[in-house]
Amino acid sequence: MFKRFQDRVEAGEALAKALTAYKARPDVLLFALPRGGVPVAHEVAKALSLPLDIWLVRKLGMPGQEEFAMGAIAMGGVRYINPEYVEMGGIGKKSLDQVIAKEEAELQRRNALYRHGLPVPQVKGKTIIVVDDGLATGATMRAAVESLRQLQAERIIVAVPVGSASACAALSSIADDVVCLHMPEPFYGVGQWYMDFSQTSDDEVQEILGHYGKNKLS
Repeated sequence: MFKRFQDRVEAGEALAKALTAYKARPDVLLFALPRGGVPVAHEVAKALSLPLDIWLVRKLGMPGQEEFAMGAIAMGGVRYINPEYVEMGGIGKKSLDQVIAKEEAELQRRNALYRHGLPVPQVKGKTIIVVDDGLATGATMRAAVESLRQLQAERIIVAVPVGSASACAALSSIADDVVCLHMPEPFYGVGQWYMDFSQTSDDEVQEILGHYGKNKLS
C-alpha cells in the first residue's frame, strides 16, 4: 500500500511527473474540477508550463448520503444519472429533480463567481487534461468527460492522484487515457488517502486562478 499523500499539493507534484509528455504543448488545455481539483492541477500547471482553467461540474449526491454520487451535471447542459444507484437508493423523480435543481443553482453560482458567467471555453480540436483530487464513483469526472466530448475535444485525458479501480476502469471506456497514480483496495473514499483533506474554499480557488492572471476563463 502506498503512503498517503500529505495534501493536494504533494499529490499534484506527483501527478505532474506522470504527465511530462504534455509539457508546454500549445494544443493542450489543462482543466481542474473545482474545488478540490484546483490545488492539485495548480501544481501540474506549474510543472508543465500550462495555463490553468476550470471545468465546472457538480456531483448529484444521494439524499441523506450526499457524498455518494448518483450522477453529475456539467456546464453545457450535460447530465449523467446512474440508474442503478437511483434505483438502489429508492430515489423518486421528485427527489431527483430537487437534487438536480439544487446543484444546477450551485453550478451557476460558481460560474458567476469564478468565470463571471462566461460561456464555456473553446475546446474543439484540443487535447484536454482534466484533473481532480481523486475518483470514488467517478460520476463527476464522467460528466466532465461527456461534456468535453460533446464540445468536440480531440483527446481527453483524465488525471488523478488516486482512484478506485472500478471508477478508473469505467472512465477508460469513455476517455482517451486515464492517468491514475494509485488504485488502492479497498477504496472507501478519496479523503482516506490524504493526511490533510480539508475543504478547498472559493477564496483559494480564486487565489490560484489569480496566479494565471485571471479569475475567469476567456
